[in-house]
Amino acid sequence: MRILIILFLGSTLFSCEDKKTKVNKIVPKKSTSTPLTKDVNPEKKESDFILNDKNVMEFFLAYDKKHLESTVRITTDFGLIDIRLFEATKFHRSNFIYLTKKKYFDQTQFYRVIPNFVIQGGNSDDRPTLRKRQKIGKYLLPNDHDKGFKHNRGMVSMPSSSIENPYKLASPFEFFIVQQQGGAHHLDGDYTVFGTVINGMDVVDKIAAVPTDSSDWPLQNVFIQKVEILE
Repeated sequence: MRILIILFLGSTLFSCEDKKTKVNKIVPKKSTSTPLTKDVNPEKKESDFILNDKNVMEFFLAYDKKHLESTVRITTDFGLIDIRLFEATKFHRSNFIYLTKKKYFDQTQFYRVIPNFVIQGGNSDDRPTLRKRQKIGKYLLPNDHDKGFKHNRGMVSMPSSSIENPYKLASPFEFFIVQQQGGAHHLDGDYTVFGTVINGMDVVDKIAAVPTDSSDWPLQNVFIQKVEILE
């Protein structure tokens, strides 16, 4: 099953780099930002949208004005992790709230675990996760790294896509939590920090300690049972 993820999720997988991992360097893409269209009308039912690179920015600008929640709870196999999302990174906060309300993260996994570095979640190698992605759409988010947030321990950040991506556009379906003591500041500027753990770092540490295979995938799957809005 783990091989399947390369086949049907490869275009949006993470590329959060550590000292052993390099991000592909590729030809820049032209901007796909377009003016607000009827397809991105904020009065249209949100459930009717299929997001893409042309409408995602306008959609989340409108979504941000109506959905002001900022605190979420991640229920994992090892316990609860509460996260506060930063208002300053509005696209990433709104994206996380949107996916939470869509129940996208439910039954995904922490699929990349590196002790004293990060735990990365929001993906899976099963077909239900693929189908949820297809219903939501295919899109990337801008790198919004200049809001003053650093990759300190406990910070929540968004990895970049593994596709041709010199601007480190963010893969919206995944996130990682910095577990490293003292932070992982070599990531600053390359990835968008959009939240922080306010309760449950002991759970993060437990997940970071699980045995993994050569690709950093836990030998025993660590599930995100659900993500819910607290306030």
